[in-house]
Amino acid sequence: MSAHGGAAPAGPPGGVGEALSAATAGLPAPLVALDLDAFEANLDDLLRRAAGTPLRVASKSVRVRAVLDLVLARPGVVGVMAYSPWEALWLASAGVADVLVGYPTADEAALDAIAADKAAAAAVTLMVDDVAQAVRASRAAAAHGRTLRVCLDVDASLRLALGPLALHLGVRRSPVHTPAEVAALAGSVAQLPGLHVRGLMFYEAQVAGLPDSSAAVRAVKRLSLADLDVRRRAVRDAVQREVGPLELVNGGGTGSVDRTAADPTVTEVTAGSGLYCPTLFDGYRAFRSRPAAFVGLDVVRLPGPGYATVFGGGYVASGPAAPSRLPRPAWPAGLRLTGREGAGEVQTPLRLAPGRVLAVGDRVWFRHAKAGEVMERFADVHLVRRGRIERTVPTYRGEGRSFG
Repeated sequence: MSAHGGAAPAGPPGGVGEALSAATAGLPAPLVALDLDAFEANLDDLLRRAAGTPLRVASKSVRVRAVLDLVLARPGVVGVMAYSPWEALWLASAGVADVLVGYPTADEAALDAIAADKAAAAAVTLMVDDVAQAVRASRAAAAHGRTLRVCLDVDASLRLALGPLALHLGVRRSPVHTPAEVAALAGSVAQLPGLHVRGLMFYEAQVAGLPDSSAAVRAVKRLSLADLDVRRRAVRDAVQREVGPLELVNGGGTGSVDRTAADPTVTEVTAGSGLYCPTLFDGYRAFRSRPAAFVGLDVVRLPGPGYATVFGGGYVASGPAAPSRLPRPAWPAGLRLTGREGAGEVQTPLRLAPGRVLAVGDRVWFRHAKAGEVMERFADVHLVRRGRIERTVPTYRGEGRSFG
């Protein structure tokens, strides 16, 4: 159930499901479609929630360059958060002027390629949370006589001391957490030749990436946000005393855009998953996105009364192995995966709701559990508006790009 009193959005209502089927009739499945009306409404909502704080789009949650271009064309969007240095180089070569790599890298060939390219060196900001990563970037910068910009990834998890117990609530990312730890890292990085400390990133995964599933989760979120309101400013001030003014303090994620943007220390917020609205975002209280990205699969056999089998479907999301990571049949209504087989690589059996009848050749629409990951399975995505395809564009995979 959602916080709005009804079921969380399960997929396209009949009108949208029928429109997607009409738009893609005659096209072979499996295929992926993006409902542009829902996508644009979600983008509008993210910008509204950011309330004037610049928005950076997370490419990992999109993985379609034409869709990234649609987002970047909107006022209030400042650039891309990439997930790979090779991807950042590619985006910079395509004209993206500000690419923040959201994760550290040890790929010296990629660092060298960025430093060798004048435009890329000016457009790309690298992420570090360890001097060993920065040393590799410094070597690349020195080899080409460039200055490379770096951002420090700060641990945004919540740490609580309960008597003898020390609790770490959040993901395991950066090793630097306190203002003193981050300032020491900044000083060490700034002393390396060819590097400029541009800013800080705080990704509060325990807030932005965790649905409001219980009172305990909501309490953790409140405590985390209160901690970050104080600690972000303290870290920024400590780093600025060490290395001078910072250009950016990045934070947030789809699940916390509005709350993170309200912190005056933050100069920009990152979001991406909310554009597609995968199923993992159905349980949030603070906002309600519209499902926009769908996978169309065709019924290929009828194994028995009350069942239909579609071709494909094994698009399981990363993260802990759990039912929440499985794709979910969204239209027609009332379909569900079987507990014994789940979503199969080549075929997926579905249990039909009472009275529901499907025929060989009927199209079924699924939603993915996470946002951009499903685009790795397809070469093209069909951009659909009100029952017709406006255009078909390549995914990263369709452009021959794979970044891990």
